Amino acid sequence: MTRSRRLAAAVSVLAMAATGLVSAAVIGVTPAIADHCVPGESTPSPSPSAQQRNRNQPDQNQQPDQQQPDQQQPDQGQQQDQGQPQDQGQPQDQGQQGTDQQQDADQQAPQGGGAAILDPGASPTPEGDGQTQAPEGDDQAQAPEEEQDASTFSRRGRPTRTATPTPTQSDNPEEQPSGTASPSPTGGGNGEEEACADLGPFPEDFIDIRQVPPRQLGARIGRGGSRGTFVSRCGRNENRHNNPDNFIVAPGVSNGAHHLHDYVGNLSTDAFSTDESLAAAGTTCRLGDKSTYFWPVLRDRRSDQNANDPDGNVGQVLTARAVQLQFRGNATSRVVAMPRFLRLITGDAKAATNGGANARAAWSCTGFQNRIATDKYPLCPRGSLVLRILDFPSCWDGQNTDSANHRTHVVFPGQNGACPQGTRAIPQLRMTLAYSVPQGQSFALDAFPEQKHNPVTDHADFANVMPDRLMRFVVDCINRGRRC
Repeated sequence: MTRSRRLAAAVSVLAMAATGLVSAAVIGVTPAIADHCVPGESTPSPSPSAQQRNRNQPDQNQQPDQQQPDQQQPDQGQQQDQGQPQDQGQPQDQGQQGTDQQQDADQQAPQGGGAAILDPGASPTPEGDGQTQAPEGDDQAQAPEEEQDASTFSRRGRPTRTATPTPTQSDNPEEQPSGTASPSPTGGGNGEEEACADLGPFPEDFIDIRQVPPRQLGARIGRGGSRGTFVSRCGRNENRHNNPDNFIVAPGVSNGAHHLHDYVGNLSTDAFSTDESLAAAGTTCRLGDKSTYFWPVLRDRRSDQNANDPDGNVGQVLTARAVQLQFRGNATSRVVAMPRFLRLITGDAKAATNGGANARAAWSCTGFQNRIATDKYPLCPRGSLVLRILDFPSCWDGQNTDSANHRTHVVFPGQNGACPQGTRAIPQLRMTLAYSVPQGQSFALDAFPEQKHNPVTDHADFANVMPDRLMRFVVDCINRGRRC
């Protein structure tokens, strides 16, 4: 055999071997199902109603990388911010970077509404004696080390993506939908992808925050209004106080909420809480505030945690980077003290099927707080954090601490900020929760199964267990225009 023929034969053998290896590799590969719970990662065929929503809102259903090439969250991958914070077990944020450096990171976002504005749409508050001292004689009156607020954050590393197995969703006969839920796309892939896609949320449930028109949140404060504020510092649930209960709406029922809640403040809150048990418990708040503050958790949907949850709440719980619990005044009048053990709810956990009559969701991004989305999850630019802004009703009937529907005893002010006749203005609680989320359409609220994780279902609960002395101090701060 000539030399040229020997070379040709060798090349032929190598080519056949390579072909065999490639074929074996192709045969041995199992299709990856990672991220199929993320709307932007799956390609289900939307139902007719979903297609109609898409036609009405053409810009809201694009993938994040189609909307904006730079649509990324701050480097967020440290495990501490996705369920295991660096300061676990401590009541306040510690060990994070300096405030100036954190502000610089936030201010990298394009200026849609002012990068460091924490209080959306609020009129400027006079300084007064802003460092007002706390009332003397209260238990736990010494404030712990200063915690961060939602306007100052450091950038973090990008999260690690993990495969997301399909959850097993069971039907709950006690929680039948009362209307038509959000559209449920029918998947075109395998059964696992179809089941996961049916959980929600859907691509049309997200929007680039820069596409949201600017607007003011709340009425402007007039001459007779009360301009002061009081912030109760209670941490951000570093101690992992979570359960799926709601002692206000479903007292005595374990898993009455069918979704997980984050709690701050009172350490004992669960389905069986009473006025007496709350008063006897400890608290994460300073100044002896034993009130309980709670809201549904936000999850990283790219994680495989909680995959077998019967209610479809799949993913890793995201601990808020900051929690601000601010009590505010009324736009037209002074405020009076809340009664102790007053119970309040805001928003509607079933708004996707009940309609929007009681919906109060308000989503935004740091740097864009004058842009508020009420029925969309916001997609924030790099350096900007997702915000949940939850305002509570603040016009009390003057008699009751609760009512049959948990709403009629305290209602919201009118559009001009004035309380309806026959009610009195009390300090209005505003919760502002800031989150570092993974890139893209990859996060969602915990929700009742039939609500499909619709962002319009955001809600929160509060029970006032402040000592009377502390409540008087809160009222005095607000009515005198102080920031306490």
